[in-house]
This record gives sequence, C-alpha cells and structure tokens, in this order.
Amino acid sequence: MKKIFLLLFVFSLLGCEKDDICDENTPTTPRLIIEFYDFTASTETLKNVSNLGIVAPPLTEGLGFSAVNKIQVPLKTNAESTTFSFIQNGTDTDLTNDNEDVLEFNYTTREVYVSRACGFKTLFTLKQTNPIVTAEPFSSPSSWIKNIVIVKPNLENENEVHVKIFF
Repeated sequence: MKKIFLLLFVFSLLGCEKDDICDENTPTTPRLIIEFYDFTASTETLKNVSNLGIVAPPLTEGLGFSAVNKIQVPLKTNAESTTFSFIQNGTDTDLTNDNEDVLEFNYTTREVYVSRACGFKTLFTLKQTNPIVTAEPFSSPSSWIKNIVIVKPNLENENEVHVKIFF
C-alpha cells in the first residue's frame, strides 16, 4: 500500500508545471518615449514643459504632466495611427491659457511572442513617409511646438528616446 501511495505521489509531482506568472521585469509593449528640448538654445538643451496635458481624441480627459522634459505615451496596438492633443498649460483649470497642438503618429505594428506566461507584445515602427503629421504647420503663430525629430523609429523598448519635440 505504501508503494502505491508513493508511486501516486511521484506521478502527481511529474504532472506539475512551473507557475505561469509573467515577471514584472519582462519587457512588454513599449510606450513612445518623448523628450522636450529648447528650440531657441542648442539642440541638446532639455527643457521642462509645465502643465502639459495629453489627450487622445475623442476622449476629453487624458494624461497630465507638470514640469517634465521626458514622457511616455502608449500607442494603439490595434491601429496604424494614434492621435494626441498636446496641450501646453493643459493641466490647469484656466482654459484660456491652453495652447493645443495635434499630432498624429503613423506606424506599423508587429506582434512578438514573449512567453507562455506573458503572451505577445506589440512592437511599433514609425513610418518613413509622414511618421508624424501635424494639424497645423510649426511656423504657425498658434503652434507651441516648433520642430519634431525622430531619433529611433523602431519602438522596441523604453530604454531609449524615440522622438524629440522642440518648443
């Protein structure tokens, strides 16, 4: 009887699998990393944006940032473009100071298998033609963004800057 019990116990252990829990340190779908720079200074002078609001239309609420020079925003994984309204002074309650620039990010997506526990992640590549489309030209007096430079068109991780915005 002891041998049967021992045999059943051994077979039950052989049927066990390791936990299917995705480690929180496992890289998943990357967000777009944007840094802000001073347009009037050298190209390497970071500049803080105060009261920056980012909204993805048609939503009316979004992300708010205060005194930052680097942000992370998610792109849509089920589309080939994501539109954001970048609103300078957009986190305060006085709407008369808001200065809004609308940017459309155009990209292709590619799904990559991570693991059984984590599933798939989506990688993005900004398109070579019209990767970022603005609603109005940078030279417009109402545009607070003066230039955009794509540093890394392939969004594979969040360890590097993908886009620089000059204002």
